[in-house]
Amino acid sequence: MSDNYFILMLGWVGIYAPMALGAVASAIGCGIAGQASIGAMLESEGGYGRYIGLSAFPSTFVIYGIVIMFTLNRAIDITNAGGIFAVGLFSGIALLYCGMWQGKTVASAISATREKPEIFGLSLAPAAIIEGFGVFVFVFALVISANIPGGV
Repeated sequence: MSDNYFILMLGWVGIYAPMALGAVASAIGCGIAGQASIGAMLESEGGYGRYIGLSAFPSTFVIYGIVIMFTLNRAIDITNAGGIFAVGLFSGIALLYCGMWQGKTVASAISATREKPEIFGLSLAPAAIIEGFGVFVFVFALVISANIPGGV
């Protein structure tokens, strides 16, 4: 009985993990980018909105996590708990890494744009590539979760 209870608890962790880790990803990424944005605003005479806008770039990962959470949300039983746990946890971890690295990439873009404003658009390309990895995680989590049994 206690083994089944533990497995069921893992299923519940799997439902919540992508949203929680996506929120952590967005918070860390926006924090890193926000710090760079504040530093850039101290050293420049304008373009503040551009810096603030860039610092919000990593906020998408919490949205992906919320949608994955809602997709995984179903009755938990012994037949689906493992799948829900795996999809939820691993998609959450992937979103976490995307958010952290996108924050660092955006911070670099902010720093480069401060020095050379004409490269603003081009400096976003690396952050957009990282966003693409987050979208891959999002799409594949949705596709795979469709094959997890719905529970009793």
